[in-house]
This record gives sequence, structure tokens and C-alpha cells, in this order.
Amino acid sequence: MPEEQSPVLTASVHDLRYIATILRGINFHNRATVTVTKQGLTVKVEEARTITATAWIFSDIFDEYTYNPDSLPNDVFIQSTQDEDMNSVMFEMPLNTVIDCLNIFGTATSSVGSGGSGGGKRWKKQGEATDNESGDENEIHPGGNRIEPLNAGTSEKHTGMRLTYTGAGYPLTLLIAEDASGPTTTCEISTYEPESYLDFGFDNERMVLKIILKSSWLRDALSELDPSYDKLTFISNPPEMTDNPDTGGQRRRRNLTKSILRIKAGGNFGTTEMDYPNDKEVLESFECTRSVSFSYRFSHIAKTLRAVSSSTKTSLRIDDDGLLSLQFMMPSPKARGTDGGDSSAFIDFQVMYSSSPSMIFSPLI
Repeated sequence: MPEEQSPVLTASVHDLRYIATILRGINFHNRATVTVTKQGLTVKVEEARTITATAWIFSDIFDEYTYNPDSLPNDVFIQSTQDEDMNSVMFEMPLNTVIDCLNIFGTATSSVGSGGSGGGKRWKKQGEATDNESGDENEIHPGGNRIEPLNAGTSEKHTGMRLTYTGAGYPLTLLIAEDASGPTTTCEISTYEPESYLDFGFDNERMVLKIILKSSWLRDALSELDPSYDKLTFISNPPEMTDNPDTGGQRRRRNLTKSILRIKAGGNFGTTEMDYPNDKEVLESFECTRSVSFSYRFSHIAKTLRAVSSSTKTSLRIDDDGLLSLQFMMPSPKARGTDGGDSSAFIDFQVMYSSSPSMIFSPLI
């Protein structure tokens, strides 16, 4: 009999809510392309060749993360780079099905804090001490579906997840386990050979606008807009340049406008404008090289609402062709590691403009 193939990927978390939140943030198209590397997972979706969303889920977010490309047969293609750590394996999966499986016990929709890992269970890693040796009483063991009592006195409950992927032609297997001695379920989800996907490739050298702000400001603006709007326009101007006689005629930037960012929504029944002042309490960072005004389909921008609602900070970037990048930093589910690694995931939406760009100065009064 042929020897059983070892998994290419094995990963587990004691609380799956953070993973579910990230995946819901990009769930506007069912087919998602997953790239597996030593550093973690990227999950990418696209629609109509005009909008893409990519979620970066780094390996240190998981309690256990093992990537073993050497287990693949020799005839299986592995995307290689000069850096061996960046070698990757790719597959496609039905995103809706994965999210439904994560919520099979109805526990994946509640919010998850950004502090410590709490008192929940986690998957027991190979080589760790047994329950009697470590003093822990409630571990989920990777070798089977058995859950042993841990923290029986705690009232907080979590649902753990363990995922494995063996390679092309194999399903993505999710083992979902309720807290303590609760039920477990195993989901085997069909995977597919990945197709080529759209890559806009945002070029920072061509960037004309970059703003970092608290996500709550953008979330409140988007959530209050009527869904009947068909266009959303970002308008921004750099601080005006004036001659300063005290510096020998040298030009320097002075903030002469109260508002330096305007979001304008328009449709058949009117328009709505929202102005953001040049205030550190609102815009934490602002870079603008020239006056810009780019419009996008509101239905595309509305797809970011789940991600922005779950994030803490937003980076808004636009290049000179009107390509919009919205990056959302997701609050870390656990403290920053002692090795200096950052456990925060992030989501990047990139959207093509829907009309010809306007570089004409638009005064913000």
C-alpha cells in the first residue's frame, strides 16, 4: 500500500473567531485563492476585474502553524523564489463554505478581544508537556478529537479549530471543537486548482495620496450613506504653498484649509459630502503631492464595510492612475510576541476608479 502523504499545512487556534472575522471581511465573492508560506496565509478574492481583497493571516496568529512543502510529491509544482522562506503552495476554496463551517456551532460571529488569549482551550502542540506535567487541564490534542477538561471553572467559552491541507486533490479539513467536553465536528471542503488572479500591484512611487486614520471615522461615514448612491469620490488637496519672507523667499507648506479630505457620495436623488479636517485626532497621517479627485462605484466601496468595522486603523492610498488601496489593520487577538513579531493581521482592498481621473484643484472650504 502507498505510504500516506503528510499534510503540507497544519494550523490550529483555540478561538476561531478572529480567523472567521478576517475571512468575513473579504467575503464578497465565493471563490478564494489561498497561498501558503512559512510566514502564514494569504487569502485573495476578486470581482469583475475591478476590485480585489487580500487578507494576510500571519503564522504567529495561530497557536500551532506547521508548513511542510517537502511532503508534496516531486511532480507537484511549488511556487519558488530566491528566498526559500517564501516558497508557497496555492489552492482555491469556496469561501462561503469555509465561513459556514467555522460557524457550525454558532460561535464564530461574536466579537473577539485584542488582548491576551483568555482562558480558553488551545490545541496541544507536539512535544509539549502532558496535562499532569504542565498543570493545564483542558487541552485539545492534535492527534485526535478528544477534548480533556481545562479551566473547568471559567465561564468564558471558545470554539477551537484545527485545519490541515495535504496537497492538490485533497480537501481542506477543518476540525471544529466546542469548549471543554463539548461536541466536535470534522468538515472536509473541496479544493481546486488555482486560476490566475488579478494583481493591480500598487506602486508607492506613483502614490499621490496617503492617509492614515482611525477606522471608526471611515466606518461611521460609510455606514450612514444611503445604498442608493452609485458613486463615491475622494477629494483631497495638499496644504497650500506660500512664500515666507522670514526664510528668504523660500517656499514652505502651510495649512491654509480647514479640510484636506472630502468624501462625496452621489446618486440620482442627491449628494452627501463629508469633510475631514487637518487634525491629528482625525487624520493621524496625511501625505498629498497634488490635488486629486477620483470616483469609484459605491457598491465596490461598500464591500469594505465589514473589514473596516472590525479594524482599528485604515490606510487610504491612491496612485496617479486612480487605483485605490484601503488597508485595514485588524486588532491582534493576543499580545505581541517576545520575539518582536506582530500578531495583527490586515486586509487590503484595491479598487479601480470608475471614471476618468480629475487632477483639477478642488477647493475645500
